[in-house]
Amino acid sequence: MFKPVKCGLVAMAVLSALTVRAESLPGGSVAALLELARQQSPEVIALRLEADAARERAAASGALPDPTARIEWRDFTNDMAGGGANLLPARVGSTKYTLIQPLPWWGKRDLKREVARAEAEAVQASSDAGWLELAARIKTAYALDHALSRQLALSRELGGLLDQLEAIGRNRYAHGLAPQQDAIRARVERTALQSEIVQTETERHHAQVRINGLLARPAHAALAEPRTPRAMPTSLDHAALAERLRTTNPGLFADDARIRAAEKNRDATYRNRYPDLALGISPIQTRNRISEWELMLELNIPLQQSSRRSQEREAERMLEAARARREVSANRLLTELAENVAAFEAARRIERLTRDEWLPQAELTFQAALAGYENGKVDFATLLDAQRQIRKARQDAIKAQAEQQMRLAEIERLVGEDL
Repeated sequence: MFKPVKCGLVAMAVLSALTVRAESLPGGSVAALLELARQQSPEVIALRLEADAARERAAASGALPDPTARIEWRDFTNDMAGGGANLLPARVGSTKYTLIQPLPWWGKRDLKREVARAEAEAVQASSDAGWLELAARIKTAYALDHALSRQLALSRELGGLLDQLEAIGRNRYAHGLAPQQDAIRARVERTALQSEIVQTETERHHAQVRINGLLARPAHAALAEPRTPRAMPTSLDHAALAERLRTTNPGLFADDARIRAAEKNRDATYRNRYPDLALGISPIQTRNRISEWELMLELNIPLQQSSRRSQEREAERMLEAARARREVSANRLLTELAENVAAFEAARRIERLTRDEWLPQAELTFQAALAGYENGKVDFATLLDAQRQIRKARQDAIKAQAEQQMRLAEIERLVGEDL
């Protein structure tokens, strides 16, 4: 009497274990994949470390150059004192100690610090852009995996429908109401569908391998079944998205930071017209006492004006190039945005037409063809063609939804934030 209870408990335990395992696998949602990528993707880690390194480099910039120390032994041979050579400070004629601190011209250190900070901001913005690029690839791969999963389910469902049509054809042939060719056609259509299923399974395998590669997981690691696609925005305003792109795109942030760095570098190049200084102080030891002090001021003489003018012109051209690159980037990004918004809206219209018009009409046509075939009013080819129309309509709806997901991922990459 306890056997059914034990079997039920074992079945519940197995089902619970399988459920926990399925929930622990990534791939059920885009959010889970993106969170995993943030944690373990080598690409994300490399971008983060490069940004950290740039910030440390900026923190160290603008510091004073290291001072130099010098020691000079005067009359270390002790010729004047009649003694032998010696290096002990108290046993030579005199010993001079010099400490020299280089001092850049006023403002040069501040400009160097500002250049480094702008470059660090550019690296951080490039890191953000790299993450958005990776996130877009993950979203696209997930959308493809979800679409292929739905296509497999649809193909298997239609396979069952073809089995029913084959059974109807065989039944009508057995009663002498239809030729044997009808049943054979249904079997040929079923075989073609099996080939399509194999091809779809292969494509889905490639999509899952791509997801694992983006997550730095083994190529054949298991993934959870994709549950639901991301929600689509109700509408896309191209003008509003273009404005958001101009203000939030990290690639444009990086270009702006490079422009600031080029401006500060130009200013620093003009400051090279002025000399740098070096300040030194020297106590002089005679035997066991400090007998005198010396103070030294040194400066370099900027005589090579032709080379400095060339450096200044170079800095000006680099600034102009940075501004031109920023304009090129903005134009390219706005063009990509317009293309993706148009493709998104086109896919949305295709989905609506397919769902609201084509698919209902195809289903009505199939029902009418099925009834007509059973009554001997239409041939089997017409019935198969009606079935193909249903399959084509459903496949096109799935493709249109996947296209919207992929285009949305690209739009979010361009805008720089989720919509």
